[in-house]
Amino acid sequence: MYKKLEISFPFNTSYSFKIRQSVEQRMKTSDKIRVAVLYGGRSAEHEVSLRSAANVIQHLDPSRFDVIPMGIDKQGNWFLGKDVFVNSLEQNEVKKLESHTWFAPEWIKNGVTKPVSGPPFDVVFPAVHGTLCEDGTLQGLLEMADLPYVGCGVLSSAVNMDKDVSKRLAREAGINVAPYLAIKQKEWQAKRDSYIKQIAKDIAYPLFVKPANTGSSIGISKVKTPEALQAAMDEAFRFDTKVLVEKALNVVELEIAVLESLEGHADPIVSVVGEIRPSHEFYSYDAKYLDENGAELFIPAPVDEVICKEAQTMAKKLFLALECEGMARVDLFLNKDDQKIYYNEVNTLPGFTQISMYPKLMGASGVSYRDLLTHLVTLAINKHEHKSQLIRSYTD
Repeated sequence: MYKKLEISFPFNTSYSFKIRQSVEQRMKTSDKIRVAVLYGGRSAEHEVSLRSAANVIQHLDPSRFDVIPMGIDKQGNWFLGKDVFVNSLEQNEVKKLESHTWFAPEWIKNGVTKPVSGPPFDVVFPAVHGTLCEDGTLQGLLEMADLPYVGCGVLSSAVNMDKDVSKRLAREAGINVAPYLAIKQKEWQAKRDSYIKQIAKDIAYPLFVKPANTGSSIGISKVKTPEALQAAMDEAFRFDTKVLVEKALNVVELEIAVLESLEGHADPIVSVVGEIRPSHEFYSYDAKYLDENGAELFIPAPVDEVICKEAQTMAKKLFLALECEGMARVDLFLNKDDQKIYYNEVNTLPGFTQISMYPKLMGASGVSYRDLLTHLVTLAINKHEHKSQLIRSYTD
């Protein structure tokens, strides 16, 4: 159990030297590196995050790391402590325990500051998913606090969370993208009839309606007739102010795990190709997390070797084109009708649950769960050390 922390936001930027000094010392000695595993969050994927965090905590190498669970409740309050984590797992939601607040939004709103003594950890491992977690907002906070963290940076996190923007960049890189329209809520309300006609002409049915900025298939509907379109749009607009209407291809769903190399000049590590065969209409949230028979996972994917090589090449190309760092899971579609591979999305903070594809794909490629986590933490520390050498202010 950890004592109440007197740490404020905004963070004191004098942390930077203390963090680098602490990490360097611990890496040179027998002292363990303190890893804050972040879970929960103000996201529709709050509960999924708890499962990811539990597996990350279980598999981090105890000979190298001390684990400090750090939870964010649905109101945005932050808590430290193993007892908070245990209680959160029992409740399936981050719940406050007395004397465990790290910082609360009220401190920011009211401009209240408290003495700063430095964080009780060396690096942050975000085991969080969805909006306000993997869309660049959390990463921006950690950058401002000058804290090392696992995964992609601000730009890549934001770009890949937005399905519209990432598809535009993928298309610019020469990757096939299924026909789609991006529609903002106010535009839909003002020009609904015009959009309905455009959708029927340019996209055609069946189609998918997706919030632009969610993960885990939250808010996604498959629409087979024009009569069902409005309900699907209403559902998607519950989660975002921008929605994608995308042609439903006849596909094989492929996934590839990509891991940044510890050698800065080397190509990223690309896993074997996996296939997902959902038993539901599509790979929905229920199929992923609620129905134990919701999908069959095939690793490696039982597809032609030429297709696998093409998919791996495309995954590496997307990882680099979309400015990914650390790790990413690349989701592709193999269109059964024309045998072409299409971009679906890139997930910059993939799930680490017991059934998640990212660690399974890396495991099948020779990287154990424990080694994968050690690799990711090392990348985070190295990246922070490298960026700390940059000049952030300039004077003559």
